Amino acid sequence: MRLVFKKIMEVLPVFCLALVITGCGSNTTPIREVFRKQTPYEKYEQSLKNTNLDKTALGQDWMMAGQRVLRDSLVVSIPFQETGYFAADQPAAYSYRTDARRGERIVVRVDVQARQPVRMFVDVFRLEGTPRAVASADTADHMVNYEVQEDGQYLIRVQPELLRSGRYTLSVTSAPSLGFPVAGKDDKAIGSFWGVARDGGRRKHEGVDIFARRGTPVIAATEGTIRGVNTNNLGGKVVWLSDGKRDQVLYYAHLDSQMVQPGQRVKTGDTLGLVGNTGNAVTTQPHLHFGIYRYMGGAIDPFPFLRRPSAEPAAPAVNLQNLGEWHRISARNASLRVAPQARANTVAELERNTPLILLAGTGNWYRVALPDGTTGYLPKGSVEAVAKPVRKITLQTAARVFDFPDPGAAVVEERDQNQTLEALARLGSYWLVETNKGGMGWLRWAP
Repeated sequence: MRLVFKKIMEVLPVFCLALVITGCGSNTTPIREVFRKQTPYEKYEQSLKNTNLDKTALGQDWMMAGQRVLRDSLVVSIPFQETGYFAADQPAAYSYRTDARRGERIVVRVDVQARQPVRMFVDVFRLEGTPRAVASADTADHMVNYEVQEDGQYLIRVQPELLRSGRYTLSVTSAPSLGFPVAGKDDKAIGSFWGVARDGGRRKHEGVDIFARRGTPVIAATEGTIRGVNTNNLGGKVVWLSDGKRDQVLYYAHLDSQMVQPGQRVKTGDTLGLVGNTGNAVTTQPHLHFGIYRYMGGAIDPFPFLRRPSAEPAAPAVNLQNLGEWHRISARNASLRVAPQARANTVAELERNTPLILLAGTGNWYRVALPDGTTGYLPKGSVEAVAKPVRKITLQTAARVFDFPDPGAAVVEERDQNQTLEALARLGSYWLVETNKGGMGWLRWAP
C-alpha cells in the first residue's frame, strides 16, 4: 500500500504540470489541444497508466469501478440529494440514471467533507447504446451545469480519486436554459401547451401560450439577433429572435406592438414588444404565443426551456452516522429496489438478518450494498445495526473464517474446536462474525 501511495504522489506534480500547460498561451505544441479535450477523469486515468498504477490491484479496481457503474446504475428523480461515504481502501464509483428533456439544464453538485483535499470526478453521459460523455465537472468545484440537447436518459457518474476517504453530498437539480419571455411571469402563466389540437384537429399547437395583461413587456429569453419583425394571418404582429448559441429561432406572436428592428442585437431581458391578441387571437384574452424552431429540425416544445427551476432537494432523513458499516435486514423480508421509491422495480428479495453495508442515505431510504456487490435502496425501517448477535455458534470442529462468503476466499483466521462465536448476520450457509482483531469475517456453518 505504501508503494502505491508513493506512486500516486509522484503523479500529482505531472498532473498539475499538465494543467499549467493547457492553460498557457503557447501555440507550439499540439499536445496542448489533446489535453484540453480530455475530461478531468480521463486525465487522471491516463496518469495512472503513465505510472503503471493501472497494473496494480488498487488501480485496476478503480478503473473497473468506473466502467461498471456505466452499465449498472440506479434510478433517481430530479430533484435528488444523497449523502454517502467513500473509503480509501475500497475504490468505488456511484452512478445515477434520470430522464431529462431538451432545453432544461441538469445541475450536479458534489460537496465533500474530508481531512485531506479530494478530487471528485463528476461526469454526465447520454444513454443511447454505448454511454456517450456529454459533460464533466471542473475538479476544482465538483460541479456540472449541462444544458440537455436531446430527450432521453442520462447517467451521472461520481468517483473519488484513489486513497482518499470522506463523506460526500450529491445534489441534482434542474433549471431552464432560457429566460422567461414575459416580464413578471413564470410557467404558472402558461395556459395552453405544446401539442394541443387547433382548428378542429387539423393542426397542433406548436408552442405555448403565456397569458398576461395587454401591454405587458415581452422580453428576449436569450441574447441574439432580431431575424424578423412582420405581420401574418395566424400570429398577427410577430418577432423572430435568432438564438445562435443553440441553433434555433424564438418566435413571439400576437403582439400588441413591436419594439425592435430586423438585424438589431438584443440582450437577455431586453423588451421586444408588448403582449396583445393580434392575428387569429382576436377573440381570446391577450397572451404571448411563444415557439421555438430549430434551424434544421422544425418546431420543438418550448416548455422544458422555460420550466421553473426544481426545488432544492430535501436533506436525507436517515441516520448517517454509520455509513460504511455492516447492517442487516431487521424485517421478516425486504425488497431491494432500483430507486428510492416504494413502487420502483425490485433488485432482490432479502430475508431477515441478510447482511449489507450502508453506502448512502436519501430521503427515508438507504442505498446499500450486498456482499456480492449488488446495490439498491431499502427503506430505513427495514435495516438495523449488527450490534447484537442473532445467535451463538459453538464449533464442533476447527473452522476457518473467510474474508468473503465463498469457500475460495482468503482465510482471515482459524478458530479452534469448542469455541463459541456470536453470529451477527446470515447469508445462506455463511455467518458474519467478528474476528479476533476486531474486524469482520465469514464463517461457514450449518445449524
